[in-house]
Amino acid sequence: MDTPSPVPAVHGHLRVRLDLAYDGGPFSGWALQPGRLTVQGVVEEALAMILRRPVRLTVAGRTDAGVHARGQVAHLDVTPQEWDGIRRGHDVAPQDSLRRRLNGALARVLGELHGTVEIVAAQPAPAGFDARFSALWRRYSYRIADAGTRRDPLRRAVTLWHKHDLDVELMNQAARPLLGLQDFKAFAKPRAGSTTVRTLQRLDYGRGPDGVINVNVQADAFCHNMVRALTGAALRVGEGREDPEWMHRRLLAGVRDAKSVLAAPHPLVLEEVHYPDDSEMLLRATLTRARRVPAAPL
Repeated sequence: MDTPSPVPAVHGHLRVRLDLAYDGGPFSGWALQPGRLTVQGVVEEALAMILRRPVRLTVAGRTDAGVHARGQVAHLDVTPQEWDGIRRGHDVAPQDSLRRRLNGALARVLGELHGTVEIVAAQPAPAGFDARFSALWRRYSYRIADAGTRRDPLRRAVTLWHKHDLDVELMNQAARPLLGLQDFKAFAKPRAGSTTVRTLQRLDYGRGPDGVINVNVQADAFCHNMVRALTGAALRVGEGREDPEWMHRRLLAGVRDAKSVLAAPHPLVLEEVHYPDDSEMLLRATLTRARRVPAAPL
């Protein structure tokens, strides 16, 4: 078989990219929390079983409790000896062995929750890669079944069942002025020392053949609770409780008040994290750190 290419060295270690998918329902979000079940916690526990040492992951975006992912990305650093040892002497690429062994370890860690977290791919990371800072953008989806839509009980865990009818065109009118480089402090939970300035690249609403409203939102990065805050505001516009210009007025004013309601987390899915060409990974990470350190998590 072909000899696998070596992983680029990072301060004497080798960097590995993990692509993950998970059902966020049983978890208190991505990030480690004492006494709580988190996605980061179970993946790091599984990695520790394989590498026989504590492991700390860096992730593209820390999802909230109940939020799902199809396209989450994280990285870890290993020694050259650990990378080669993952094969356990077998004639198999280390990345293939790591993916299989890590999913097996996750099955043991998760027990009855086996299958809620899946390692989709494990591969050598290009030089300069950082799962968080090298990303060009993140894309989320959100599903809404309003009052006039037939509700599918089999999709209830990933769909908001909204009790009022919604006007999709009004929601799209409200979204358009929010695109571009903006300060989203009106639609975020600020973190100390972090910026709320983001570039919103896409925010649109459209009904699928089943009548469900599919929301697509994409930005260079997201502030804490930003997608759920934008969705909660759009629901007010879609119901006719606010005019289409209301969201833009709040954006400009930086208003957070009793109308700043977060939409439910369970329909929210991190669909994709996009990165530049391999040759531009380090430059992208350097530029992002310069703009957003310390940066707000997703």
